[in-house]
Amino acid sequence: MSRVHVIRPGMLTTVQDLGRPGWQCHGVTPGGALDSTAMRLANLLVGNPEGAAGLEITLVGPVLRFAEPALIAVCGADFEVTCGGAPVPPWRPVRLAGGSELSFGAARSGSRIYLAVAGGIAVPRVLGGRGTHLAAGFGGFEGRPLQPADILKIGPPSPWARRFGGGPLFAGGIIPARWEISGGARPSYSREPSVRVVRGPQWDWFPEDVRARFLGEACTVAPQSDRMGLRLNPPVTPLALGPAREMISEGVTAGAVQVPPDGRPIVMLADRQTIGGYPKIAVVASVDLPLLAQLCPGDRLAFREVPLAEAQEQRIADERQFATLKQGIALHSS
Repeated sequence: MSRVHVIRPGMLTTVQDLGRPGWQCHGVTPGGALDSTAMRLANLLVGNPEGAAGLEITLVGPVLRFAEPALIAVCGADFEVTCGGAPVPPWRPVRLAGGSELSFGAARSGSRIYLAVAGGIAVPRVLGGRGTHLAAGFGGFEGRPLQPADILKIGPPSPWARRFGGGPLFAGGIIPARWEISGGARPSYSREPSVRVVRGPQWDWFPEDVRARFLGEACTVAPQSDRMGLRLNPPVTPLALGPAREMISEGVTAGAVQVPPDGRPIVMLADRQTIGGYPKIAVVASVDLPLLAQLCPGDRLAFREVPLAEAQEQRIADERQFATLKQGIALHSS
């Protein structure tokens, strides 16, 4: 079994997959990669199942030593990534020689990049998922962020990866593929995205002028944002409810935009609580959640209402595009 040694862990590097659905009714959040699109694409590029475990790297990346040759891919935010001083291009498969050191610098734009290794990171499944649940301290690598001297085990690569990643490599070298995922098939990251939302279950609780401000004014991402939620500061005054109402706690989904008493919205992300009692003015369309995952404190975003049918149709269109990408990637191994 191949091994990856952690020389430096970076600011916050965790093992993540696509989450552990089905446990929210028991109080366990689904979790998983915040930018699921980038993780899925990285896994496709190395012949893994889309939900294989990889690394989510936040803001400042790690230094990793690969004890054996490996086929990798990095997708997501714009980081400086090098191996032996040579740049490692993103959005394509890259072959590494045994003994190579992969170094991630600081994010140049965006906040999270994803590393997939052919075979996936071999950590045990907990409640059906391999991702790190930071708040509860389970899953991933010992339920915590990576630390210096950790050793990650890598599972056996797929037949596709063995065919594509085979062949000689010079010591300490890299061989990038000559092809990549085109720009049109990648998420449209931006520091000021326009994010699609549908009306939330408590939309009518808010006065008309507050709803208009929510859709018409850009908010700023607050420094307190994390994997649980994206905290936003309205540009002028906080959002206010109408007449006081009693609300029974209800289930919380990814993308739900809660408005607590201070009037500063919180967009729920992967490590959100399972239930909540704050009114939800809107819910972000699932296809736009990766855009939120890449925002940094000080970035701005605006919300744009779309019909539920449009949000669903875009999701279906994205899944069709993934199916086409899978077929195209598979052709490169033949």
